[in-house]
Amino acid sequence: MSDNIQKVTVLSKTTWTPNLFSFTVSRPDSFKFTAGQFVRLGVNPSQLKYYNQRGAAANEALNEDIFRAYSIVSSPFDDILEFFSIVIPDGAFTSQLQHLEVGDELLLNTMPFGFLTLARYQKPLPKDLWLLATGTGLAPFLSMLQDLKTWEDYEHIVLAYSARSTEELAYIEKIESLQEDFGSLVDNPAKLIFIPIVTREPVEGALTERLPKLLLDDTLQSRAGIDLDVDSTHVMLCGNPEMVEDTKETLKTLGLVMNRRGEGNIAVENYW
Repeated sequence: MSDNIQKVTVLSKTTWTPNLFSFTVSRPDSFKFTAGQFVRLGVNPSQLKYYNQRGAAANEALNEDIFRAYSIVSSPFDDILEFFSIVIPDGAFTSQLQHLEVGDELLLNTMPFGFLTLARYQKPLPKDLWLLATGTGLAPFLSMLQDLKTWEDYEHIVLAYSARSTEELAYIEKIESLQEDFGSLVDNPAKLIFIPIVTREPVEGALTERLPKLLLDDTLQSRAGIDLDVDSTHVMLCGNPEMVEDTKETLKTLGLVMNRRGEGNIAVENYW
């Protein structure tokens, strides 16, 4: 086993829907990461208490470790690590992971990856931070919002979180408590503006269109009460690749530019 690979133990599991779940694992003492980064989690199907032979055998042999990239939900300062996962039917990895039980062991590559972090931006920072997420793309933004520096560095934080149905909007109670729990710990904290989006059913208080359309017709900006000004805005995107690509191109038409070498507005993550 590589020096970077350590075993971690499953501590808890939360099932949001049949296809969405979260879980926490023990955190190695030496493991450090920056809010927004991801790690590679591994599983050996034959070592779990339950494994789906068909799913595991689809792409990998049952006696081989399978690794996938996962953004971290928890704060860089938490004692545990939390992850948010979707179930891919017959997927070699998530078909196993969905049956996790407390006490199961997973593998953690302790080298963090990724550049979807606030550290990528040069100072001075603009006043507004927009976090646009679909599905499990919420994970890195929750990690950022549990870092006090995020609340210190901005005046406004807009979190727009899109899902297909109400039940797929996970972590709502946590999101609603963030301002009180973390904003209260700093002087002059950022104001958090949470905008839920549900695209396949009408929900009171939620927007209903896809993010690119909401941006183009100014609906999202109007709901937030903030303009997407090229001189005062950072925008981060995380979620399904189609959303990220479409939203990125939409933001460009609105005058924003990709972040390069610390300068620019738009930041996205590349897991591959």
